[in-house]
Amino acid sequence: MNLAKALRARAAEDRPIRIVLVGCGKFATMFLAQARLTPGLHVVWVVDLAVDRARANLERVGFDGDAVRVADLDAAIASGGVWCSDGLDAHLEDPRLDVVIEATGDPAAGAGHALAAIRAGKHVVMVNVEADVTVGPVLAAEARRMGVVYGFAYGDQPALIAELVDWAQTSGLEVVAAGKGTRYLPRFHRSTPETVWANMGFDPDMARRAGMNPKMFNSFVDGTKSAIEMAAVANATGLLPQRRGLGFPACGARDLAQLLRPESDGGVLEHRGTVEVVADLERDGRAVSDHLRWGVYVTFKAPTPYAASCFREYGLVTSDDGYAALWRPFHLIGLELGVSVANAVLRGEATGQATRFIADVVATAKRPLAAGELLDGEGGYTVYGRLMRAVDSVRADAVPMGLANHLRLMRPVARDAVITWADVAESADAALARLRRELVANFIDL
Repeated sequence: MNLAKALRARAAEDRPIRIVLVGCGKFATMFLAQARLTPGLHVVWVVDLAVDRARANLERVGFDGDAVRVADLDAAIASGGVWCSDGLDAHLEDPRLDVVIEATGDPAAGAGHALAAIRAGKHVVMVNVEADVTVGPVLAAEARRMGVVYGFAYGDQPALIAELVDWAQTSGLEVVAAGKGTRYLPRFHRSTPETVWANMGFDPDMARRAGMNPKMFNSFVDGTKSAIEMAAVANATGLLPQRRGLGFPACGARDLAQLLRPESDGGVLEHRGTVEVVADLERDGRAVSDHLRWGVYVTFKAPTPYAASCFREYGLVTSDDGYAALWRPFHLIGLELGVSVANAVLRGEATGQATRFIADVVATAKRPLAAGELLDGEGGYTVYGRLMRAVDSVRADAVPMGLANHLRLMRPVARDAVITWADVAESADAALARLRRELVANFIDL
């Protein structure tokens, strides 16, 4: 609880944490808005394929126009400005740089950037959950070998959920379930970039004005992002996914303890110690009161009648048989990301880290797919991501969602069927595929 104090001390000593930001989209721009105002943080280098867009985003959140047009890294460090470029290069080896934030959202590019940063001796904050779920434990192991930190981005839901799980376990409580809320109906698995705004309840003109990427936002509504984030949580905490994956039960915050418990105790879960996402809509489309669309939660069970009575005395919603829940109704993504940066550099700790491979996200057909069709990855027209236990996905030879882009089908695939490697002509990104093979070889016992 002394991060702000330590950052102020770094600022007073003119030793700010020097940050490289790779990818300057919505998440990154929200971080930039707060980094500019946080003593002890200096974003010195922003990397984005669209340099002009990156500079525009910097200016949009208050950076001076001249300060974001410095000539090089030396000038940025000397002046307190920001150097913008369109790619990582040898400057990554500069010992004055402390941490790299990977925020591209592209699994192949993200894994490559993270690996390069780790091998250059830099801490990595991985906003790119898509890459993490594909090969994260391999990257975490390499970071440990290099003596640097690799981990989740605080402010995004996986890190916040992992924090709640850690809180419960540190308090001696048995975690029953952990997860988040989302907007969900079963038909949303068919959502495309053309239907996304109606499914999300957003005005299309507003979305366009805000610069929202329909493919990215479609991954939120078609279930892919929920599967990815729950796989990340499972691989960080050891909470084992249910065999059936995610059920998306409609549930409000005050009903979490009653519903998210094992079926044997009157709930909806296959077993204790799992992950689940709750829907903000009833199956008939009515809104759930007290919904958790933007939030995160953990459910747990009192170990003793005394603990259960204490829960109730202090206002914690607790069932008669001792199940309880704690939740946070909102997450602020990039606005909170400085917590991860400070933890990595000042404490040498990650705000959540995938250290095991027990959960996977597999490509699943949105509709009947024909031979010859090209898979278009997360948020597209062809596939959505489904949460599976890793051992099941590997045994099924399923195509992971992070590799399901630009793959051509060799035969028809039925709607809701898992895409397997036998279904496609293998042409996945070679570097990412190699890391994936390393993950399967070293992090799973078949």
